[in-house]
Amino acid sequence: MHLLNKVGKTPLIRLTMDGFNRMDIFVKLEYYNPTGSVKDRAASYILPKLLNDNLINHDTTVIESSSGNFGIALSTYCRFLNLNFLCVIDPNITPVNEVLIKNLSSEVIKVTVPDKHGGYLLSRINKVKDLLKTRENSYWINQYASCYNAEAYYESLGSEICDELDHIDYLFMGVSSGGTITGVSQRVKERFPTCKVIAVDTEGSVIFGGQAKKRYIPGVGSSMVPDILTQSRIDDVVIIEEYKAVQMCHRLLRENSMFIGGSSGLVLSAIEKYFRGKNLSIRPRVLTIFPDRGERYMDTIYNADWCNRFLSISTTVN
Repeated sequence: MHLLNKVGKTPLIRLTMDGFNRMDIFVKLEYYNPTGSVKDRAASYILPKLLNDNLINHDTTVIESSSGNFGIALSTYCRFLNLNFLCVIDPNITPVNEVLIKNLSSEVIKVTVPDKHGGYLLSRINKVKDLLKTRENSYWINQYASCYNAEAYYESLGSEICDELDHIDYLFMGVSSGGTITGVSQRVKERFPTCKVIAVDTEGSVIFGGQAKKRYIPGVGSSMVPDILTQSRIDDVVIIEEYKAVQMCHRLLRENSMFIGGSSGLVLSAIEKYFRGKNLSIRPRVLTIFPDRGERYMDTIYNADWCNRFLSISTTVN
């Protein structure tokens, strides 16, 4: 069997850390997927689905806007399935991600003009819409609205979680394009109706009504509200400053030898914030997802010079 068919069945571990002694925290380690992130689940599910439903064929140009894990996963699985993939990226892409996407995609276009929020997401989306008008037989995956995106996580990650645990009190998940939390929350709520689903976002994201500002950690937050979130089952929201996510990443590496991505540090910071000062009548069982690993953040979160500059700016502002 090919490596790219080995998606899912990722390790579920119990996390032990100082400061989290009042609860049982379980973590699904999604960086064990073939291309290193939770996005393998969507890419490996959506593309065959589109082929089977005759929405694309092998002459189609598959298009997506991504400067991160979904771009890497789609480029990899499109090549595996002999599909043409065009990825729209922006200047905020990390050097590691850019190398991977450029080497695996059929074509890459980088937008350079910021959108009205000072970021590039809306500029990337506008570029995709322009490409759909000019490229014959082109198809936009559209992770922010595609029902297939949520369906992928409902069928895979959500089902795995429900099979592996007999009870969950809280589910904490970071939100960006919205597909993962939508699909997983639907599945988990079916199996564990009393489970509280806590969405985790970052300052500078507008998903839950915040004011847009420059963000530094990819994979969480957005400068637009994803349409797909209307189908999610979210009970509460926790907003975390990015610098706290960076600090948590370093703490996990130092204390637990876990080399994780920025959104993983964010969700763990959210768990800490959510339960701080709460009187707990029971010992809650908490589940979260670590979407990717730390190698893709070597130029940012795990780069000493970058951290010194970023933390100096962030802690001064906050």
